[in-house]
Amino acid sequence: MSSTFFIPAVNIMGTDCLDEAMTAIRNYGFRKALIVTDAGLAKAGVSKMIAEKLAMQDIDSVIFDGAKPNPSMANVERGLGLLKESGCDFVVSLGGGSPHDCAKGIALCATNGGHIGDYEGVDQSSKPQLPLVAINTTAGTASEMTRFCIITDETRHVKMAIVDRNVTPLLSVNDPALMVGMPKGLTAATGMDALTHAIEAYVSTAATPITDACAIKAIELISANLRLAVRDGSDMAARENMAYAQFLAGMAFNNASLGYVHAMAHQLGGFYDLPHGVCNAVLLPHVQSFNALVCAPRLTDVAHAMGADTRGVSPEEGAQAAIVAIRSLSRDVEIPAGLRELGAKLNDIPTLATNALKDACGLTNPRVADQRQIEEIFRNAF
Repeated sequence: MSSTFFIPAVNIMGTDCLDEAMTAIRNYGFRKALIVTDAGLAKAGVSKMIAEKLAMQDIDSVIFDGAKPNPSMANVERGLGLLKESGCDFVVSLGGGSPHDCAKGIALCATNGGHIGDYEGVDQSSKPQLPLVAINTTAGTASEMTRFCIITDETRHVKMAIVDRNVTPLLSVNDPALMVGMPKGLTAATGMDALTHAIEAYVSTAATPITDACAIKAIELISANLRLAVRDGSDMAARENMAYAQFLAGMAFNNASLGYVHAMAHQLGGFYDLPHGVCNAVLLPHVQSFNALVCAPRLTDVAHAMGADTRGVSPEEGAQAAIVAIRSLSRDVEIPAGLRELGAKLNDIPTLATNALKDACGLTNPRVADQRQIEEIFRNAF
């Protein structure tokens, strides 16, 4: 069976690598950037700092700070309007998954036309997006290097999964020095998001030896460093290890895709506007309990990567050890225990399950579920 491996052409990483990245951006010959970011990073002066660094490379820029958490179609439309009005020839995304996804939507529509909703699904665009440079400030989503773009359709209250080779950024930048300011809660949520990426990619039906290697190393690094990064955000070794871990997890799921954790979490985010990483973390052990029937040996590998002693255990025992390790890490970084704490409602489960089964991320889950089984997983996660 053939497989294709997607990744940005250039990826610059490591503490204080931002200046090196600026030189690389200048060498592309771009003239004016639309910097897509969120209000928090704009208020903190980070987007202004990026604009000043671009100006030192003779690159003009305009800042769009309208990327909301769980970016919407309206956010994309507003950013696209500013890009056209300002005559920008490339896009810089600055932040975590929300600004990156919003920027991808803008850049894709800038060259392909229409509305971002036209590209829901897999490879629906016909042209490469406007060049995108993704500067990351969180260690979790890996959106800075993937072909995934998640945008909320406000009318349907659904997160659209756009999986398209044409939204892969041209250049990704992971400087852990930009991640030091992440609060504990965001560090925990994004770290558990990365763990979910790695585990779902490892048990995916589309996994390959390349994605397996990336996923297992990511799981090892997250298990060894996430608690440290949450406890002390200034621990640069932990921050750098988490930056590498989330990138490795991105390499894994960008090519092996994901599973029901993401298919279900997208519905919670779209329906209730909840943080994506927290939804993943709550659902992860429940979905893997469902999957254990068909991929226990793989989950045993996950348990071993998370530090469990799996010598002499049966595959079934190994799978349970993985679920215990996931729950332990989630508890240690203070992730809420269940969906009820997040404000989800039992009455909404049938709708959430129906929409989850339409999500492209579920196509590579190792065990196929029906409506009743997805509803049951949701109920178990309350």
